Amino acid sequence: MKIELSDTEYRHLLDMVYIGNWILNATRGSSRIRDYDKVQSRIFSHCIEQNMTALIEIGYGMFRPSEAFENGGIHDAITHYEDSVFFEILAEELAHRDMGISPNGHENNAELSMRIAEYIQEFEKNGIKNITLEK
Repeated sequence: MKIELSDTEYRHLLDMVYIGNWILNATRGSSRIRDYDKVQSRIFSHCIEQNMTALIEIGYGMFRPSEAFENGGIHDAITHYEDSVFFEILAEELAHRDMGISPNGHENNAELSMRIAEYIQEFEKNGIKNITLEK
C-alpha cells in the first residue's frame, strides 16, 4: 500500500497515531497491545525520509515518539479530550442515578437528556467546584 501525504498531513497523521496508541495503551502497563506499538513505530519510521528526525528516537528496536514530540503540545489535546469525556460520563451517570435507572436503560430519553444537559452546563460553569461526597 502506498499513501501520498503532504508534510503537514503526515505530521497530523503522527499526532493521530500517537493519540490512538495512547488511548489504547496508556493504562495497560505491562499488558500493552504490542501490535499498536509496532504500527506506531512503522508510521514514525518515515520521519527519517521526511526530515523530521527531531520527532523520533529509537528504543528497544522500535521508532518511538521523541521527548520533543511528546512535550510539543500533543498531551494538551489528550487532556482536552479526557476532560470532555470525564464530564460527559459523569453527567450521564449522575442523571441515571437521579432518575433511578440503569446506565444501560433508556427510559424517558427526553428527561435523561435534559438532566445530562443541566449537569454539563453546571460543569462548564463551575467544573468540579460544587461536587461534594457524603460519607
